[in-house]
Amino acid sequence: MRDAPRRHPLLPNLDEALVAKMLEKVGAGSVDELFSDIPQKVRLGRKLKIPEGAAEHEVRREVQSKLAQNMTPPNSLCFLGGGVWPHYVPAAVESITSRQEFYTAYTPYQAEVSQGMLQSLFEYQSLMCDLLGMEVCNSSLYDWASAAGEAVRMAGRVTGRRKALLAGNSGTQRRSVIGTYTEPMGMSLETVAYDKARGTLDMGDLRRKLSPDVACLYIENPNFFGGIEDAIEDVVGAAHESGALAVVGVDPISLSLLKEPGGYGSDIVVGEGQPLGIAMNFGGPHLGIFAVRDLKLARSMPGRLIGMTTAASDPSRRAFAMVLQAREQHIRREAAMSNVCTNQSLMALAAASYLSLLGKEGFRSLGEAVISNSHYAARRLGQVTGVVSPHFKGAYFKEFVVSYRKKKAETVYRQMAKKGVLAGYPVPREFGLGAEAGSYCVTEVHTPEDIERLASALEGAL
Repeated sequence: MRDAPRRHPLLPNLDEALVAKMLEKVGAGSVDELFSDIPQKVRLGRKLKIPEGAAEHEVRREVQSKLAQNMTPPNSLCFLGGGVWPHYVPAAVESITSRQEFYTAYTPYQAEVSQGMLQSLFEYQSLMCDLLGMEVCNSSLYDWASAAGEAVRMAGRVTGRRKALLAGNSGTQRRSVIGTYTEPMGMSLETVAYDKARGTLDMGDLRRKLSPDVACLYIENPNFFGGIEDAIEDVVGAAHESGALAVVGVDPISLSLLKEPGGYGSDIVVGEGQPLGIAMNFGGPHLGIFAVRDLKLARSMPGRLIGMTTAASDPSRRAFAMVLQAREQHIRREAAMSNVCTNQSLMALAAASYLSLLGKEGFRSLGEAVISNSHYAARRLGQVTGVVSPHFKGAYFKEFVVSYRKKKAETVYRQMAKKGVLAGYPVPREFGLGAEAGSYCVTEVHTPEDIERLASALEGAL
């Protein structure tokens, strides 16, 4: 007698007859064929190791035991960056974002959304345009990586070109996501080398690789190493000379001291809004910043725009409305220019609240504290025997690279973690640094005592 088909009242994918019916409807011969677009290298290749069911109290104890192994601030000192940074979140920001009229809205993207949320998003857009020196900012995308991917796709659509240059000193994960986003468009990607001594983009290599078929150059300032691109105006100018768009990725905190991207001619600006009042939280939620230099580009921008007008019943009263929504995959399907299916409105509200609370002077004071602490820490680590700190000779903000003469970066990282200090994330080998090195991040939350403990942990790990 044949075994009865598997069934489960809550897990329809275990019903083999139902699975077969679904596959028939979509025209796939098997589940493997359905997911054939997923590369083999990222597949698990085996069944999940899931234990048999247990009583609820046993499961709770097991999960709590595993969670207790996590090393989280403030119980552990964190000096990690690269896309998620340890910054202080004012209590007022948490109070505002936890109000239920904002908190329960989830993802307001329809035109009939409440005036309160529309106004908060309008304020976010306005503040970000001031900060970035751009004319239009959307509200908003998932994170820096997805915003970068959308920006390069947009550049391909706007220019009609199918090649993009990516700065070799930009984040590896962001470059990977750009590749994922652009591959279906048939866009090719080429990496521009960086100066191994200063950590900044190699202008000579950029000029050699710019050509009439390049849609854009993607560059980060500060770059992945924390380095400041001192020739950024020349970089953007070179891209424009070849007819390419300049896409610049930023850490918004750096703009408390550095020139805004719009000031040196950026066409599209993307970045990570997490430092603007959003706590570190196991990788999310984040806030993808996306802005363009003028209204001509805005029509090709993914996401949504909120505008201010007046009430029809009373012209003296302000009113807010959604004036542009590029989320059209629910209408155009695969012909849509973007697949942004939600947004980060609550996180945009947090960023707007954060910037409003700090104000111009407070924001500048924050940047001064960050650069003072990070430079002090780099000098202090430079006193530890067996290291070079900072590794690069160029200027830097908040993050810097430390190289080790005799130890493996992975070993140093793990040894410090055992002492409750999360620091020195190993610089990926793809950068071709030619040395074992770790990335360090120091912000306004770190005290001199914290930095001494960091130096002591590093010394003990070498």
